[in-house]
Amino acid sequence: MALELYLDLYSQPCRSVYIFAKKNNIPFDFRRLSLLDGEQYGEEFGKINMIRKAPALRDGDFCLAESIAILLYLAEKFQTPDFWYPADLQQRARVNEYLSWQHTAIRMHGSRMFWLRLLIPKVLGVEVPQDKLDAALEDLNGSLKLIEEKFLQDRPFIAGDHITLADLVAIVEIMQPVGSGLDVFEGRPKLSAWRDRVQDAIGKELFDDAHQTIMGSQEAVKLMDTSRMQVFKPKILRLFL
Repeated sequence: MALELYLDLYSQPCRSVYIFAKKNNIPFDFRRLSLLDGEQYGEEFGKINMIRKAPALRDGDFCLAESIAILLYLAEKFQTPDFWYPADLQQRARVNEYLSWQHTAIRMHGSRMFWLRLLIPKVLGVEVPQDKLDAALEDLNGSLKLIEEKFLQDRPFIAGDHITLADLVAIVEIMQPVGSGLDVFEGRPKLSAWRDRVQDAIGKELFDDAHQTIMGSQEAVKLMDTSRMQVFKPKILRLFL
C-alpha cells in the first residue's frame, strides 16, 4: 500500500507536508480533505486520525498525526538531504527552537488574521469589530518582528546558509494572512528577501502550486457553499471573537 497523505491546502501545516514530500520526490497518494466542509469529522477519517485534524499520514498499518511529526517521519524514512533537519547539533537546535515556538505564535496569529479578515465576514456574514482586527494585527506584527530579529537575524535562513524544515514551516504560516489580502512583506525588506530565497530553494512552480488554493481564497469564498460551516458558527465565533 502506498503512503497516504490526508491534506487540505487551505491549511498551513498541510502545505508544509505537501511541499516537503513533493520537493523530495517522496511517493504518496494525495487524499484531499476539506476542513471547511467538516470532512475531518467523518467516520472514515476518524480511523486515520482520532484527533480529527489535518495533515494525517497512513503508511500501511501505521497512522500519524501532527505536521511536525509527519515531516520528521518522512525525513527519516526517506533519508532526505541533511540540510532539511541538520545532523549538526547547534543547527538542529535552531530548527527545533523555531518549530517549538511557532505553534502558539505565528501559527495562531496568521490563522486568526485569515479568519477575521476573510472567512468570518465573507463566509459567516459576521462583521468583525475593528478593535479585534487591530489587536490581531498587533499580535501578527509582533510574531513577524521576532522572526526577523530573533530567528533570522543576519542569516540567509533560520538555521544558517541552507533552507531547513524551520523555513518551510515558517513560510507557509506567513503566507496565510497574505491569502486574506494582507501584504505582510510590504515594508519588510529582510522578510521579503528571505521569502525569495525560500521560494528559490523550494522552486517557484512547486511554491505556487502549494499556495494556489490559499492565494485564490478571496475569490473562492464568493462561490463557497456556506451551509456546512454554519453548523460550526458558534464555535468559530467563540474561538476568534
